[in-house]
Amino acid sequence: MSDFLEILLHVDIYLEELFFQIGSWVYVVLFFIIFSETGFVVTPFLPGDSLLFAVGALSSRQLICPWSSFIILSIAATSGNTVNYHIGKYIGPKVFSKDESIFFNKKHLYTTYVFYEKHGAKTIIIARFLPVIRTFAPFVAGIGKMRYVKFQVYNILSSILWSGSFIWTGYFFGNLPFVKNHFSLFIFGIIIMSTIPTIVKAILLKRDKAK
Repeated sequence: MSDFLEILLHVDIYLEELFFQIGSWVYVVLFFIIFSETGFVVTPFLPGDSLLFAVGALSSRQLICPWSSFIILSIAATSGNTVNYHIGKYIGPKVFSKDESIFFNKKHLYTTYVFYEKHGAKTIIIARFLPVIRTFAPFVAGIGKMRYVKFQVYNILSSILWSGSFIWTGYFFGNLPFVKNHFSLFIFGIIIMSTIPTIVKAILLKRDKAK
């Protein structure tokens, strides 16, 4: 765990070392990480926001191309969500096949479907900026059988907004002397700021259930 935290807080250093070792193949590694973080519900712990910011910072140092990173990682995020959606859609009918199940039944499936039909667009976009939640949102959308075309429109839009906002923020600010000298603190700040809404939401839900 400590090793993972060390890599996460100094992702720019490790990413730079990786670039010097494998060159342009670093794009493949970045694609795989972002794809996995958004594509599989078992890997929400992989870096997302912090990695994109670090990519932007390295782009400002002319190590990698910001536009190539932006395009490749937007595609990775879109592809990851798409796979996650189909996994949810495939598993959904199997999970909800038992009408009398306490936790999984067709009524719950229908409720999820109605929720995503009503709030799906907002959910997919906002979830992109919330760690863990962004990993589960497309999975639940698939289970709820959110209309695929609608899902993809907002999936693509959210991928562009998410990757673009962090990459270009890192590009314009990541190489400033103060940011560069305190990079781990900025990464830690990004992690904290990203998780606060999720924590607050969890507390509110727990409080509502307790009433």
